[in-house]
Formats: sequence, structure tokens, C-alpha cells
Amino acid sequence: MTLKNQISGLSPHQHLFALFIFILTLMSAPGAQAQTIYVMDSGDTVRVTVFGEPDLSGEFKVDAMGRLNLALIGPIEVRNLTPDQARQKIHDAYLDGYLRHPDIAVEIIAFRPFFIMGEVNQPGSYDYVPGMNVLNAIAVGGGLTYRGDEDDIEILRGHDASRVVIPATLATIVMPGDIVRVAERYF
Repeated sequence: MTLKNQISGLSPHQHLFALFIFILTLMSAPGAQAQTIYVMDSGDTVRVTVFGEPDLSGEFKVDAMGRLNLALIGPIEVRNLTPDQARQKIHDAYLDGYLRHPDIAVEIIAFRPFFIMGEVNQPGSYDYVPGMNVLNAIAVGGGLTYRGDEDDIEILRGHDASRVVIPATLATIVMPGDIVRVAERYF
């Protein structure tokens, strides 16, 4: 009996259940990646808009300490905050004696770079592009050297002491600030 015949003999409820199982199977496939909520860190460029206050608005780079240096309120720690969490923190800082009803928007306008090292032709720092995977990162780095092992790749993700090592495939998603390391193949 073919798959088409098996499916056509199902009730509507069984069709729905089969579709649900199929979707779950796709989601748990090796190439499937969970979406990660983006948090800011050093090197990101952020546009902060304080509506009605053009002198307080502008583009700011997150410094090495993970802070934005804003007019009137000074440095605000934004490392490991989402843009919405940073917006709330900036709102609260301006509300504390500076503005009556601050209306704030925070958006990422340039992501921090990612790094690729090891057995690639041009290791280094490169601009991050949303949706990038390891295969894209290797291509940006000039491709694998003749000794590059596409089955032995890892990503170092996080900041300093909180950095974790993630075994990676060519389909693994790369995030801003990641270090992609391609190992040497042994013959």
C-alpha cells in the first residue's frame, strides 16, 4: 500500500494528527534551530530615539563594558539585555528626574561582528548577517583549506567567563559575536 493510499483512508481527525506528527518531526530534525532572543553586547550599534527630544536621540555603540553612554543619564548597562529591556531601563532612567513622560525606542542598526578561525582560507572578523549559518560563515572566510574538517566545527558563544562551546554542523545558526572554529582534518 502506498503512502498516498494510506493517507487518503484517514479520517479528518487522523489527518490533523498525522500533520501534527509530521511538523513535530520536522522541528526535531538535526538541522532545525530554535529562534534565539537577541541580547546586546559590546560592538553592537543601537539607535535610541527619545521622541520629542532630538538632542537626546542618536546612534550609539555599546562600549567594551557593555554600556551605552547617553545624554543626561550617562552610561547605562545594556549587556545581555534585549532591545525592549534596554528601552525600559532607559525609560526609567530618564523618568527619574529628567523627563516627565519619556517615550523611548531602541533598535539594533548594526550587529557586532562574528569571528572565524582555524582551517579557513581567510580567518578573521566579519560583519554579521541575520540568518547566517556555519556554511555561510565558512564561505565568507574564503572556504575551507585543504585540511579543513567540515565534520569538526565548534562555535564559542557568550562573553568571557560565560562562554560556552557548541558542537556545530554546516547548518548551525551563527549569532553576532560568535567565534566559529574549524578544526584540522587528520588523514
